[in-house]
Amino acid sequence: MSEDPVTARLMRRALPVVTALASLLLVVTLAGSLYLGRDILVPVALAILLSFVLLPAVRALRRLRVPRAAAVLVVVLLAFGILAAVGGLIAREAAQLATDLPRYSITLRDKITALRTATAERGGLSDTFSGFFDMAEEIGKELQPPTPESADEARLGTAERPMQVEIHAPRSGVLKTLGSVAGGVLHPLATLGLILLFTIFILLQREDLRNRAIRLAGSSDLRRTTAAIDDATGRLSRFFLAQLALNLAFGVVIGFGLWAIGVPSPILFGVIAGIARFVPYIGAVISAVLPLAIAVAVDPGWSMAIQVAILFVVVEPIAGHVVEPLLYGHSTGISPMAVILAATIWTFLWGPIGLLLATPLTVCLVVLGRHVERLWFLDVILGDRPALGPQEIFYQRMLAGDPDEAIEQGRLFLKERALVTYYDEVVLASLRMAQGDAARGSLDRERQGQVGSSVRAVVETLGQVRARGLPFLGRRQKTASAEAEAAFAAVGPDRSDAAIVLRPEDLAPAWRVATPVLCVTSGGAFDEAATLMLAQTLTRHGLTARAVSRDALRDLTPEERPAMICFSYLDPISLSQIRLTLRRARQAVPGVSVMVGFWRERDPASLGRLRRQIAADRLVTSLGDALGAALEQARAAPEAVRQAAE
Repeated sequence: MSEDPVTARLMRRALPVVTALASLLLVVTLAGSLYLGRDILVPVALAILLSFVLLPAVRALRRLRVPRAAAVLVVVLLAFGILAAVGGLIAREAAQLATDLPRYSITLRDKITALRTATAERGGLSDTFSGFFDMAEEIGKELQPPTPESADEARLGTAERPMQVEIHAPRSGVLKTLGSVAGGVLHPLATLGLILLFTIFILLQREDLRNRAIRLAGSSDLRRTTAAIDDATGRLSRFFLAQLALNLAFGVVIGFGLWAIGVPSPILFGVIAGIARFVPYIGAVISAVLPLAIAVAVDPGWSMAIQVAILFVVVEPIAGHVVEPLLYGHSTGISPMAVILAATIWTFLWGPIGLLLATPLTVCLVVLGRHVERLWFLDVILGDRPALGPQEIFYQRMLAGDPDEAIEQGRLFLKERALVTYYDEVVLASLRMAQGDAARGSLDRERQGQVGSSVRAVVETLGQVRARGLPFLGRRQKTASAEAEAAFAAVGPDRSDAAIVLRPEDLAPAWRVATPVLCVTSGGAFDEAATLMLAQTLTRHGLTARAVSRDALRDLTPEERPAMICFSYLDPISLSQIRLTLRRARQAVPGVSVMVGFWRERDPASLGRLRRQIAADRLVTSLGDALGAALEQARAAPEAVRQAAE
C-alpha cells in the first residue's frame, strides 16, 4: 500500500520539530534523573574520580607483586585515612578560630569607625557604604564579649529595666533527641561508606568494567575501542592526579605564606584554598575572602591585608599560567564558557559537591566525546577545540565580510609556518569551497564579489608581513589562539621549498630581469585572489612576479619580456579556451616557459592527460608545486641556493 504523498510531505516537515521535542524531553528526563538520584549518583561519581587518582598507586603495588585485593585495600584505606585526618584538622582549626574571633572585634570596630569618618568627609561615599558599615558594626557587636558592667547589670537588674520573660519549648524525649542527632550524623557517614565501597569495587573490577564499557561503546572494532578507552583512562588519571598535586601544593604555599604573614589559623585557610581551587576561575578568589577579612580584623593597620592580597595575586597566576600548562597541558580541554555552564548546572543538580565535581565530570564528558563516535557532540559542545576547521573558519569570515579576524589568525600562523603553506592549506582551500558554493548557486554574483574582495584584502595585508628567520624550522611554541593551534595541527610541516630564497646571482641569465614571472588571472571572481597569492609566493622566494590580466600580454615591451608566464585558473573554464590563451602567449613572448595552475582539486591520474591537451610546460595544482617548479627552472645550478629568510 503506497503512502499518501501529502501525508509524507507533512511528516517530513514535522520531523525537525519532533526531533527537537524528543531531544528536549531526553534532556529534561536526564536532568531529573540526576537530581532525584543524587544521593546515589554523587557517591558513585566521587568514587569514580577517586579511583582515577588512586589507580597509579594500585598499579605500583601490583608491580611489587602485591595481590590485587591487598593493594586496593591498602591504597583506599590510606586515602580515606588521609581524608579523615584532613577533616579533623579542619574541624580543630575552625573551632580555634571561632574561639578567637571575639578578640578581634575591637580592632574591627575601630577600623569601621575610622572608615565611616573618612567617608563622611567625602560626602556621597558615606551614603554608599553606610549599609555596609552598619552590618559590619552589628557583626562586631555580636562577636564582642560581654563587659563586666553589662554582666553585673544582667545579674542584678535595675528597677527601670523591665523584666525579661523567656518562653522555652518543652524538653523533647531522649529518643527524639537521639533521632535528630543520628539523622544529621548518619547521612554523611552513609555517603562516606558508599564512596568507600564503590571505590574498592571499581578498583577491584576495573577490567570487567572496562569490558562492559567496550561492549556499550561498540564491540565491532575491538582494537579501536580498546585503544580509545585505555587512552581516555590514562589521560583522565594523569589529569586528576596532576590537578590534585597542584591544588595540594597551592594550599601548602598559601598556608605557609599566611603563617609567615601572621594570619591566625593558616593551616585552615591553606586547606580551604587547596579545596576551593577545584572550583574553576572563582575558587582561588573565594578562598582569599576569609583570610583577607581576618587580616583586616587582626591588624590595627592595613599592611597584613595588603600582604595577604599580594600573596594570592602572585601565587594564583603562577599556578594557573605557569605550573598548570607544564603539568597537564595548556588547558583542561574544556572551553571557558562550558566550564561556567557546567559549574552552574552541576551546582543546581548536586549542590556544593556538584560545584567541586563540575570540572572533573565535564573533562570526562569531553574525553568520551573525543573517543566515542556516538558521543561526538559532547566534544563540539564542551571542548575547547575549534568546531570548524581552519579553512571553514576562514571562509566563514569571508562570508561575514570580516577580514580583520582572518588577518590576525594569518599573522599568528606566519610566526610558525611559511606563507605558501598558509595560502595552500587555508586560503586556497577556502576559495575552493567558495567556488563550489558558486557552482551550486548558493552564492550570487554580488556575494562572490564581496568574498573575492575580502580575500584580496587578507592576501594584500599578509603579503606585507615579513618572515622571521625561518621560524618554521625551529621548535614551535604554543600560541594564545586555539584556532591557530588547530591550523598548525591540520596543515602539518612546511615543504622543503618553503625555506629557499634565491639571490639575483643564483638565477639563470634569462631570469635576471626586473620581472621574470608574470602571473595571469583568468578574470573570475576568485581567480584574482589566487593569482595574487601566486605572485606573492614567488616574489617572497626571490622570483619577482607581477599579477596581470590576459590583455596585458599584448602590450609587453622587449624590456618587460618575462622568463615564465603562469596562468591561474580556479573558476571553471573550457580546455579549448585555455589552449587558445596559451597559444597567444607564446606568440606574444616567443620561447617563454608556460606554467598552468589548476587550483581546483583534480585526480592526479588526469594531470598527464591535461598536460598533453593544453601543451603547457608545467601543470600544477597547488602554490607549493608552482613554487617548486619555478625555483627548479630559475636557479642557475642546484648548489646556487641560499636557505635563509628574507
